[in-house]
Parts: sequence; C-alpha cells; structure tokens
Amino acid sequence: QVQVVESGGGLVQAGGSLTLSCRASGLTFDEHAMGWFRQVPGKEREVVSCIKWSGDSTYYTDSVKGRFTISRDNAKKTLYLQMTSLKPEDTAMYYCVAGVAWRSLPLKDDFIYWGQGTQVTVSA
Repeated sequence: QVQVVESGGGLVQAGGSLTLSCRASGLTFDEHAMGWFRQVPGKEREVVSCIKWSGDSTYYTDSVKGRFTISRDNAKKTLYLQMTSLKPEDTAMYYCVAGVAWRSLPLKDDFIYWGQGTQVTVSA
C-alpha cells in the first residue's frame, strides 16, 4: 500500500521560514517524480514545485521562485520543501504528490498518489 505522509506545517509570521517533509512508502521512490501542490478553500489545487525522480530537473510556480527550494533524499525516501520569506498568500493546505510522469509544466493528473496535506498558515 502506497503512502505519502506530509509533516512540518504550522503557523509562522510573514517573512519567516518553514520546511515541509514528505515520507513515502510502498513505492519505488527513485522511480517517481515528486511534488507539492497547495489549495485554499474555494480555489483549485495549484502546483507549487516538483522534482524529477533523479533530482536533476525541477519546476517552481512563478510566485515561489527564489523563495522555495524543493529537494529529495532517495535513500531516505523523503521529499522536502524549504520555504523562506513566507507571505500571507502562501497560506494553504500543502499536499505531497508522487507520479511516474514528468513534463515541463506538471499537472494534477500526472500524480497518482496524494498525501492528506499539511496546513501552512502565514500571519501578516
């Protein structure tokens, strides 16, 4: 049974930092692209950042470029999202995802496995 479990969310002031982690089990981690999506109530889930199975290719949505860094440790089967200079508009539920496809603009349908989410709240 495949599981992806997020951790590291919380409440932080604007300008602060958080690091999200995602531990995967039940899948061949280094054969899966991994990523982070986020969603606020009433809006569509949007892609935040993704990383190819080898780690040699990444994607960031424009609003987080220069502030967020995605990385993975294939030996630990863990994905990370380091978030700095957080803004109130980063407030959302953040979901870890895993999939076998990779494209230059990742889409929700590319990812088979989704975690339950971890809440990030940035206060002004």
